[in-house]
Amino acid sequence: MSKISNVITMLNLLSSGRKYSIKELASKLEVTERMVRIYKEELDKAGIFIDTIMGPYGGYVLNKTIRMPLRKFKISDYEILDKYIKEENDLNKKEELILLQDKIKGLYIENKQEKNELSLNNELQNKYNILTRAIKERRKVKIKYYSFTKGEHERIICPAEMFLFQDGWYCAAFCLLRNDIRHFELNRIINCELLKEKY
Repeated sequence: MSKISNVITMLNLLSSGRKYSIKELASKLEVTERMVRIYKEELDKAGIFIDTIMGPYGGYVLNKTIRMPLRKFKISDYEILDKYIKEENDLNKKEELILLQDKIKGLYIENKQEKNELSLNNELQNKYNILTRAIKERRKVKIKYYSFTKGEHERIICPAEMFLFQDGWYCAAFCLLRNDIRHFELNRIINCELLKEKY
C-alpha cells in the first residue's frame, strides 16, 4: 500500500478506540515498526495526536474522534514544478522533482485520463449506491479500477465501509486479489458490478 493508504488504515484501526501495539500495527500494515513510529510522528505534526501507552502491554490508542485535515495542492503547484525540472541540470535533483510532481499528481490532481473516462456526477453517485448496497447486503463487487502506475485492472472486492477523505469518497474493502484490506477511490473506479455472491 502507499504511504497515505497506510496512514488512513492506521487511523481507521485506532479510531475504534482499541489499543494496538506497534508490532500489531506493523503486521497489519506490512511495514516495519520503525515506519509505524514515523507515521505517528507525522500525524502528530499534522495535529492528529495519538496517545502512547508505555510498558510491556503498551501501544497506541486514539481516544477522541478526529476530523481529517484537508490539505490539497492546486494545479498551479503541480505546473510550477515543470519550470524547475526543465532548469535543473543535476540529474539526481531532477529525478527527485519528477517524483515529487508524480506524487502530487497521484494524490491530489485529477488525472486527464480519468477526466475523459469518468463522469464524476451521476457516475459517482451510481458507484456510491452500488457499494453502499453491497455493504448492507454483504455482497461482493467486481470493479474495474484505474491505477496511476498499472492502468486499468479488474478486482473483486468485499466492501466494508465508505468514507470521505481529501474531498473525495473512498471505499474500504477486502480485496480478494491482494488478500488484504485496500482503499479504493471512487473517482478511479471506472465501473462496478454488484455480484450475487455474498461474503
